[in-house]
Amino acid sequence: MKSSPLRTSVIGSYPFPGWLEFAATHLDQFGPDDLAEVQRDAVVCAVNDQLESGLDVITDGEQTRLDFNLSFYGYVKGIDLEPNPPRRFGPPAHDQRGKHAIIGDLVAPRGLGVVEEYKRLVDVAAKSSATLKASVPGPYTLSGRLLPGDRYKDRWAICEALLRLVQKELIDLVDAGCQEICVDEPSMSCYAHKEDPKRFVDIFNRTVEPVVGKTRLCTHFCFGNYKARAVGPRQLAPMFPAFFDLTVNEAHVEMASREFAELDVIAEMSRHYDVAVGIVDVKSYYIETATDIASRVKRCLQYAPADKLVFAPDCGLSQTARWAAKKKLKSMCEGIAIVKKELGI
Repeated sequence: MKSSPLRTSVIGSYPFPGWLEFAATHLDQFGPDDLAEVQRDAVVCAVNDQLESGLDVITDGEQTRLDFNLSFYGYVKGIDLEPNPPRRFGPPAHDQRGKHAIIGDLVAPRGLGVVEEYKRLVDVAAKSSATLKASVPGPYTLSGRLLPGDRYKDRWAICEALLRLVQKELIDLVDAGCQEICVDEPSMSCYAHKEDPKRFVDIFNRTVEPVVGKTRLCTHFCFGNYKARAVGPRQLAPMFPAFFDLTVNEAHVEMASREFAELDVIAEMSRHYDVAVGIVDVKSYYIETATDIASRVKRCLQYAPADKLVFAPDCGLSQTARWAAKKKLKSMCEGIAIVKKELGI
């Protein structure tokens, strides 16, 4: 589970092909075998794009999820799946996604579906030498669109109920042979400025406890990216020093869209775990050049050693057009290759 120096990775999501977007709005016209074919073909596209860019670590692009997080509600019983968005018109923002009522105990008798995603990825990428990574939203993030009520009095209670469901999925992923898992908790970093970050650390560490040492564990600090919009103050300071105590092998920080503000924090982070630096801006359609990337990598090397650094986009790529995502990943890998060659890595 040791990282290779200056390795290249992604967070999880990848843009849908246009035909998948179309299919998702016409599901009633497909039979079950048709849908299985559509899903596999979409993963083939995502995998091929990532491999062509030269990435060391790839995912299935979350091609079978309509949302990195909300799609999981379809696996959890006890949720009213018909939300009522409080606002339907105007500029895009998080309040255009409705919240769900809880109508029963939160259970997931079929699991959360990530094991099936991982097995599909293994099937598609069987001949690849890249590391295959699965991504699972953590319980706090997963609780974000669920409404407290009689059964669960607040978000913390909902989170505790979901914790065991996420934990079981992590155990099943390890049993399926998954060697790298991102436990995605962007809500923790979005709300660290107003909630107790130590409480977040406790929730996270209890979630991953059964699989520690059995897979490479990653997480992602994010400020929100729905429709390329942030939802939290874009500052790392509120997360630390508490987040130094997360039980992970790798933690990712959004840097490129913030002009590498607070970059010095990666020095201390690298003493606790590997640091994955967001080095391309998924919110911008400026296509970074390989020279841009090489310069940014060298800035990071002023604070952390090569064997503790990983590089990735700022966030998942699902909110970025596919043509741009492909170019950004290619530039990212080419720029890092320049530095590796200079360093003799």
